[in-house]
Amino acid sequence: MENWTRSAKVTYKRWSNPEPGDEGDFVGHTDEDQTTDNEICTIASAKVDSGSRESANSSGNNKSAETFSVDDALEVIGFGVFQWKISFVTGLAWVGDSMEMMILSILGPELHCDWSLPSYQVALITSVVFIGMGFSSLLWGNVADKYGRKVGLVISMCWALYYGLLSAFSPVYGWLLALRGFVGFGIGGTPQSVTLYSEFLPVRARGMSIMLMAVFWVLGTVSEVLLALWVMPTLGWRWLLGLSAIPVGIFVSFCFWLPESPRFDVLSGRREKAIATLTRIARENGKELPQGTLIEYKQNERGQYKELFSQQYWKITLLLWFIWFSFAFSYFGIVLLTTELFQTESCGMAQGSSIEPRCSLECKYLTSADYKDLLWTTLAEFPGLLIILFAVDYLGRKKSMAICFFMFSLCILPLYACIGRVALTIFIFIARAFISGGYQVVFVYTPEVFPTEIRALGMGTCSAFARVGALITPFVAQVLLRTSMYLTLSVYCGCSLLAALASIFLPIETLGRGLQESSLDSDR
Repeated sequence: MENWTRSAKVTYKRWSNPEPGDEGDFVGHTDEDQTTDNEICTIASAKVDSGSRESANSSGNNKSAETFSVDDALEVIGFGVFQWKISFVTGLAWVGDSMEMMILSILGPELHCDWSLPSYQVALITSVVFIGMGFSSLLWGNVADKYGRKVGLVISMCWALYYGLLSAFSPVYGWLLALRGFVGFGIGGTPQSVTLYSEFLPVRARGMSIMLMAVFWVLGTVSEVLLALWVMPTLGWRWLLGLSAIPVGIFVSFCFWLPESPRFDVLSGRREKAIATLTRIARENGKELPQGTLIEYKQNERGQYKELFSQQYWKITLLLWFIWFSFAFSYFGIVLLTTELFQTESCGMAQGSSIEPRCSLECKYLTSADYKDLLWTTLAEFPGLLIILFAVDYLGRKKSMAICFFMFSLCILPLYACIGRVALTIFIFIARAFISGGYQVVFVYTPEVFPTEIRALGMGTCSAFARVGALITPFVAQVLLRTSMYLTLSVYCGCSLLAALASIFLPIETLGRGLQESSLDSDR
């Protein structure tokens, strides 16, 4: 972390308005060699306002100006106090998201018994959350690209908090289904916290910082299991739903502190606001902004779906959609399979290749032993995170994702055989470690590969496909499993192997690559 806080020595480009017939030459200078001008440098693109196509030079044709980009400013400021603060605030959104997801594997068996629900209705409680998330992910991504990252994130979290608390008072199954669907609609905006967070990070700190955000996800899942172990035997599932909304409530209380992304402000033409935000970051980190004027990328058309399918991004978009689908399908699949397999005899399943549907209303509550084993498999996300934390900056993003998918499928294979409870827990532990670690890598890669103009939309559409995978997986892990265990495991193995290939075929490796502001930027 120490090298993140060092001031970077940035080279600026001197821009001069050339005389007719002369070619403007660019000479590299460091900030010690330059003086400050009050000029504005505007970068024009094909989609920029006609009014911003002219480079504004208020001091005459022969006067030059030093310029710097948001990336340059963040490199000079480095990783410091401000980034630690925003890590905590945005991390609270992740804690809330992970607790709402983890509760699904606990709520199902409880309501199966309390309300005498058949297995397909239990699966629907999980799926309706992901249906809401799938529909809203596109919406929140569009809102974040058009109106601001902070706006989209705060509204979505307020929505999730309101309906999360209401769902604890659900009188009947229908009400619970509707309210949990609304919770999913709000939680669908959580990935925008990564979009916002990534746009405040210097290049050399981005990969590890976003991976460290995964610690908040793991803390949420572990906290949910511990909370269930304490609450479920005495207070019941309604208290569990209500208490699980606390992290989102804390986030909403602190969200006023969050600034808007300076990258978004620059792209929206609010240059002064971007400079104010960068000045605030520099002040909190004990640094100073570079000399000169901030380059302005003013662009009216942002968040256009057609840009995802431009010649430059169509292949990346399609491959990422499948990768996100596979990560969510596999991750939530192993989470749901854990409680299902713990409630059955492994050898009986292996010999009969199915779980006998003796009675669709027959139920079995989770025991203390089940919660403890669930806690052990949940703790697997910590070592998985530590392994990937170093791999992502040494092997690269693409190879890290491919390795995680391959190792997940490898750990699923022993489940075909007759293995005991201890061996079952160990293999699920390892499988979950790799798939959870890989899931965090795709959160690093996606905001890095898309430019600022469509970054939130790219995250939103990818998140929507992840929710489709999470929507389908309950019917595989909780319904198909009762028909054929072999077929269920084969579906997960096949999907993860195909996703490993998709990761390798991604055309761009983003390790060490700066965030692009526009699709017209050249790779940096």
